[in-house]
Amino acid sequence: MLSNTILASIEQFINDLLKDESAYFLVQLRIKPTNNIKVFIDGDEGITIEKCIYFNRKLYKLIEEAGLFTDGDFSLEVSSPGIGEPLKLHRQYQKNIGRFLEITFNDDTKKEGKLLIVSAAAITIEHTEGKGKKAITQQIEIPFTNIKSTTVQIKF
Repeated sequence: MLSNTILASIEQFINDLLKDESAYFLVQLRIKPTNNIKVFIDGDEGITIEKCIYFNRKLYKLIEEAGLFTDGDFSLEVSSPGIGEPLKLHRQYQKNIGRFLEITFNDDTKKEGKLLIVSAAAITIEHTEGKGKKAITQQIEIPFTNIKSTTVQIKF
């Protein structure tokens, strides 16, 4: 079992790296039993592969220098959360205003709509029911407390 101090140390390294990079933020940090460290970073305008490589190199060096793993027995992956990954942070909702979302509610029902507004406690989506002339478009405010998960939908 991996100690919480290793997790806390790595999280601190990431936060220190991101201090001077205010457009980027940590979404998730996971460490597998095989000492495979997965770091998911996003940015207010997205994140490039080059930036992921930059953070990977810096973080790898910090972990290595700190001697957190015996004999340097670890691997590190830094990436953005994948397209199908649920949104986890308020900041991710902000950057996705104007995009289509699929929201799963706590009771497992779902609703799709275009994200219009993000407040501290809720989101507002534009949702259309029906097709053609019978279509009704309405704005629906959804409190974060009612949301189980939210994923961005790619529309072509």
